[in-house]
Amino acid sequence: MRISLPAAVASILALGLAHAALGQSYPTKPIRMIVPWNPGGTSDTIARILGQKMNETWGQPVVIDTRAGASGIIGTEIAMRAPADGYTLLHANMSQWATNPSLYKTGYDTLRDFAPVSMVATAPQLLVVYPGLPVKSVQDLIQLAKAKPGELNFGSGGAGTLAYPAGELFKALAGVNLVHVPYKGTILALTDLLGGRVQVVFSDMPIALPHARTGKARALAVTSAKRTPLVPDMPTVAESGVPGYALENSWGVFARIGVPRQIVGKLNAEIVRVHNLQEVKDRYATFGLESVSSTPERFAEVIRADAAKFSKIITATGAKVE
Repeated sequence: MRISLPAAVASILALGLAHAALGQSYPTKPIRMIVPWNPGGTSDTIARILGQKMNETWGQPVVIDTRAGASGIIGTEIAMRAPADGYTLLHANMSQWATNPSLYKTGYDTLRDFAPVSMVATAPQLLVVYPGLPVKSVQDLIQLAKAKPGELNFGSGGAGTLAYPAGELFKALAGVNLVHVPYKGTILALTDLLGGRVQVVFSDMPIALPHARTGKARALAVTSAKRTPLVPDMPTVAESGVPGYALENSWGVFARIGVPRQIVGKLNAEIVRVHNLQEVKDRYATFGLESVSSTPERFAEVIRADAAKFSKIITATGAKVE
């Protein structure tokens, strides 16, 4: 069967016009944003703020669908199997695109199966301890851990969360023996820290900072390379006597691969608009987050760089799924 060149060109032009029209009319129905973590966690909090603002602009509800389990893998694979029409998005964080590939055999590849749309937030983690623990600084914690090797626990949301390699890197660089206790979410680990059942947690700022401010947890340091303006008086782990320690979390939105680029572009423009709003910046800051945005291309670069960085950390520390 032969197709003439003019007919082929006409078909391509028609397809392009159809995609352009689709992008202009998008969205015409509710958007589902999958958050592959527990309700009330950082990803859920950010997604709800973003979804509310998108709804105000487009007049279509953004339904936040939390699908926790298997260190974010379950929800991510649900998003991967969704139609490539732009009506199912994935709100992911660094542990999914940077940590999981080094720890699990996943059924997806971030840049093969998803189209990066934009980054949305960054923040260091907060090193917090149970307030009943007799430590007031990182050095106090190191000295206590060395005096009681294997007697102190650090909790995390599991091997696929940033809290796990954060703790393992601390152990390696500080030369201490803390016992890892995995949970089904960092928020659950933090809950047990408040009750004294674990002593140490490297937590996302939004869920730990409010407890630190009320004294229910004691914050010792931030994990970033430099102090953060979000809590300017809080020292870094590195400057507290663990040179070379530096970790920071980030979050972003993905569409299914194959979504028309006009729709990806429209989503990107809206996310950039939202994250440049001063009210959103201020609201994020109350949770210890910095509101950011990016082009899809820049987001892809960050994903590649973070995956390489965390692969080295996990290999160097011997971190593994438990």
